[in-house]
Amino acid sequence: MNTRTWRRRAPLVAVVPLAAALVTSGLASAPAATAADGVDCSTVPWMNTSKTPDQRAQSLLDASTLDQKLRWLDEIAANNPQQTEIPVRNPANVRETTNVTMPAQVPCTPVIQYADGPENVNADGGVTYFPAPIANAAAWSAQLSERKGAAQADEAWNKQRNVLLAPGVSSARDPRAGRTSEYLGEDSLLSGILAGAASTGINSNPAQPVESTLKHFVANEQETNRQTSSSNVDERTLRETYALPTEIAVKRGDVDSVMCSYNQINGTQACSSDLALRKILKDEIGFQGFVMTDFFAVHSLTGAEPDIKAGLDQELNAWLYWSPAQLKQALANGSITEADIDAAAFRVVRSHISAGLFDVPRPTVSMANVSTAAHKAVAREVAEKGSVLLKNSAGILPLSGRGKKIAVIGATAANTAATNDIDASSVCTYGTGNGACTAVAPLDSIRARAAAAGDTVVYDDGSDLASARAAAKAADTVIAFGYYKEGEFSDRANLSLDGNGDALIDAVSGVNKNTVVVLQTGGPVLMPWLSKVKGVLETWYAGEQMGPAVAGLLYGDVNPSGKLPITFPKSEADLPTAGSVNQFPGVVDANGIRQVDYTEGLATGYKWYASKGIEPLFPFGHGLSYSSFSYGHLHVTPNSIKSNRDVRVRFRLTNTGTRTATETAQVYVELPASTGEPAKRLVGWQQVTLKAGESRNVRITFTAQDIADLHLLQYYSTSSGAWQTAKGSYRVSVGGSFTTSLQDGFTIR
Repeated sequence: MNTRTWRRRAPLVAVVPLAAALVTSGLASAPAATAADGVDCSTVPWMNTSKTPDQRAQSLLDASTLDQKLRWLDEIAANNPQQTEIPVRNPANVRETTNVTMPAQVPCTPVIQYADGPENVNADGGVTYFPAPIANAAAWSAQLSERKGAAQADEAWNKQRNVLLAPGVSSARDPRAGRTSEYLGEDSLLSGILAGAASTGINSNPAQPVESTLKHFVANEQETNRQTSSSNVDERTLRETYALPTEIAVKRGDVDSVMCSYNQINGTQACSSDLALRKILKDEIGFQGFVMTDFFAVHSLTGAEPDIKAGLDQELNAWLYWSPAQLKQALANGSITEADIDAAAFRVVRSHISAGLFDVPRPTVSMANVSTAAHKAVAREVAEKGSVLLKNSAGILPLSGRGKKIAVIGATAANTAATNDIDASSVCTYGTGNGACTAVAPLDSIRARAAAAGDTVVYDDGSDLASARAAAKAADTVIAFGYYKEGEFSDRANLSLDGNGDALIDAVSGVNKNTVVVLQTGGPVLMPWLSKVKGVLETWYAGEQMGPAVAGLLYGDVNPSGKLPITFPKSEADLPTAGSVNQFPGVVDANGIRQVDYTEGLATGYKWYASKGIEPLFPFGHGLSYSSFSYGHLHVTPNSIKSNRDVRVRFRLTNTGTRTATETAQVYVELPASTGEPAKRLVGWQQVTLKAGESRNVRITFTAQDIADLHLLQYYSTSSGAWQTAKGSYRVSVGGSFTTSLQDGFTIR
């Protein structure tokens, strides 16, 4: 893929009339070419689609008063152009608001409405509940992430939302973090590529323009005291690990805005960090969109590093610290200048114009139900392709269907009778889906599929171990469901199953050796019972279509192809952050700030386990199918290059099993020792579908542009303050997971 330039959309003159916006959220629009105040929109320069977005944005600001410019710096004021009474929150009590009177915005300014949505559009129900983003990551498919983004954008548009606060990236520094499932795994390249693809999908329909927002920037790796914590991280690690997913998403996707995070970075709020926002995001990465805060993530206007001078452009929700009175006071005392306000407003306006929001008015009504059969099919495909078969001893799966008795055990298998308020819908998806998402229960789908195969199914909710043990003992095969819940505002205390899950699985596997465990978790989970079960299928939070997806996988209608986007440890003591409480969750200092020291540095995720010689329970990239694969004949060319040359990796992949299957072939590179990198890194992958016995020569090429843009072979040099490519030997390895053994190499001279 090539780096895109800002912006790829052509003017929409032939698609829709030039145009006018709704007067307020939820009200009918004015005539197509006329603003709410009767102005002919074809006469105002910022509606001239023959001009560039930069020219249009500048002409709008040239026609604006100071108050009208200030409106762009707040979500509510900016997005409701005809509203003149704007709420302002009291910093001492954010729930307390008063109104300030502002002039209406300049004519022909659109109504804009945001919606949250890493997993599904948060817009009053009637939407598709997709699997949690961790499932997207486990599918390792940019095309699928793009299609999910497009489906979400379609639903957002028909709910009158034209900015989607999605996708999200993190680095899974500690998998106990409460929002692990909301992000795309531990690897910078994988999460960045998938986030970029999702943002491209969100922006894919110019007739229904919806902007994407990448969140949360940066080093936002835990929920514990997230608003009063400092992520203390060295400059190299900040770039190579925590900022890199955002950089890749921006360069390979279609990101309109970036949301800065709650936490501090080395003692400075992320939304006030000149290092993070201006130097890294805008200058080094080259991001040209606008930066918005997370809710209440603005903490000052006129501190040592005023937010607006650091590169922040818009305060989310109602005014808190960026009210007109505070901004004007800062102007008066010289803390900020009108040029600072102009620059921030310009980036917001240019983004909206470039995305098409000025030219295509929102729908006049919000549809009650925007979920379609096509969207549900995408949700099911994500659930299927994102599920990971971790273990399959003695070919226990797929289920054969020969008149067998199957015991389905566990509360989250069914919606028929919730146990302690836990059922299948409790683990439907993360965050906004919880409490609203009603899943097709795995039990119902397994029963239907079993009946078609001549099998019978009995069910036990697992609340009584004796009853569950009896059901298991009387069955030919046991399908035991294990889960844990996680979510925003708190981190998990451990990686063990909830609801007495370990004891339940231990009990049923103790009386039936043919036990398969279906996991419904947001991330890694410990498995003290692993040696006693024959199969383990990780389905994450599989969304509303979890039932058909799980049944299809268990019976082999779908061949598992997912790969882990995050390492599963054997013990919490093996985690990269387990060295001391200073690393996670940090220690609260005398000023009430939780200091979180990132002393593990670059050794996060799979790099930690490799550098410390710790064997994980399941490595990054691991995932089985109902077939098997072999790799051979690895050859890297050329074997000696300059840093600005392409690198070609070729190998032969063979399906050595008896079924057609898809393998995600992964390429890793170990940099020269002089770089100080802790381990090899993922540099690419390719999904290959082969028939039984079929072989194919696979070629993965890393262009010089890929290498430079994505820093595939580079490291960040703090001495030079730039990314560099070291001279020396590079070792390339290829295989089906991080624990690859097929190796070759090349030299950069």
